Amino acid sequence: MKLGSIGDIVHTLPSLALLRHALPHAEITWVVEQRSAEILRDNPFLDRLIEVDTKALRRGLMSGETLRAPRQQLRRLRVSAFDLALDFQGLLKSASIARLSGARRIFGFSREGLREPASRILLSKTVFIPRGTHVIRKNLGLVHGALGIAVPQHSGGLEFPIQVDSNHESEADKALDGTEGRCAILNPGGGWPTKLWSPERFGELADQVWGHHGLHSLITYGPGEIEVAERVLRSSRSGKARAVSLSLKGFYALAKRAQVYVGGDTGPTHIAVAAGTPVVGLFGPTEWWRNGSPRNDDVCVDRTDIDCRVDCHRRACSNWICMDIDVGRLRQAVTERLERVHRIPQPMGREFLPVT
Repeated sequence: MKLGSIGDIVHTLPSLALLRHALPHAEITWVVEQRSAEILRDNPFLDRLIEVDTKALRRGLMSGETLRAPRQQLRRLRVSAFDLALDFQGLLKSASIARLSGARRIFGFSREGLREPASRILLSKTVFIPRGTHVIRKNLGLVHGALGIAVPQHSGGLEFPIQVDSNHESEADKALDGTEGRCAILNPGGGWPTKLWSPERFGELADQVWGHHGLHSLITYGPGEIEVAERVLRSSRSGKARAVSLSLKGFYALAKRAQVYVGGDTGPTHIAVAAGTPVVGLFGPTEWWRNGSPRNDDVCVDRTDIDCRVDCHRRACSNWICMDIDVGRLRQAVTERLERVHRIPQPMGREFLPVT
C-alpha cells in the first residue's frame, strides 16, 4: 500500500526491489492512486498493479451508492487471498484498503510513524522506526520489521526499478536535441507554493550554468506549470535555455542522461534521484534529511540561518524567507556537485535496525 504522491512512490521503490530479490517467487501487488500510477506501470518487479480512485471509493462507501468503478476496484482487491499487506502510507484510507484486501496480516508503522495515528486500529502489527530517519530507510525498515529481510547498508545498494520503453527514450532524445548531450535540468515547479524558488532566479542560474560549465538548461514543467517555465525563459539572456514537458517516464529517461539536476522537494527531484542524476536540491519548508537524496554526494541548498526552519511543513507562510536563496549559492552548489561526479560513493549516515 503506497497510494501517492509521485515522490512517495519513488521513495518506496527500493522496498519493492528488496522484496522481489528476497522473495523471487512471491506474488507482489501494489495498490496505487490512478493519478500516480504511471511510474509503476509495466514494472517487472510487480505481478499486479491495482489502480484505485480513493475519492470515488470513499463516496461509494459513505453514500451506499452502487458506483461501478469502486465495485471493480474492490473486486480486484479481493481476487487474491493475500498473506500479508504492508501499509507504507500510514493513513486511514490506506489501512482501510489494506483491510478490505482480506490480507491475513497487515503491517504498518507504530503510532509515532503514522501520518494518521487513528489508522493503528486497522493494523495487525506495527514496526517502530526511530525519529530522524530518511523516508526511504523508514520504508525499508517496515520490510525488515515485517519479514526480517536484511536492508542494504549503503546508498549504492538502493535500487529504484522504473521501466521505460523506446517511446520514453524518444521523448528524451527530442528534449536533448541541440544540446550536444550536455545539459542541466532545472525544474522550477512544485506542489506547494512555499517550496518554490523564484523563476527569475532560475533564469539567472541557467545563464550561469552555461557560462561556467557550458551546459544547456532544459526547463522541465508539468501540467499547469507552463507559465512558470516561460517566466524562467524570459529571465534568461544566454539563449541556452529551453522549456520541455515530458511524461514521468520520459523525464526519467532524460534525467539519466543529464549532467546535473536542480529542483525543490517535488516529484521530478525524486525521479532524478532514482535515475542516478547528480542532484542539487533546494529545500525550504521540508527537510533534506527526510525527503532529499540518500546519496552523500548530492547537495542541498537551504537556509540554516533562520529560526523558523525546524519542522515547518507549511503550505502557506506570511514570513516565507526559507526560499530566499541567492543565485550565487546555487551556482556554487552546481559546481560542487559536478566536481563530485567521479568520486567513489560513500556510505550513508546513521544506520538502524528497527524494533518490532
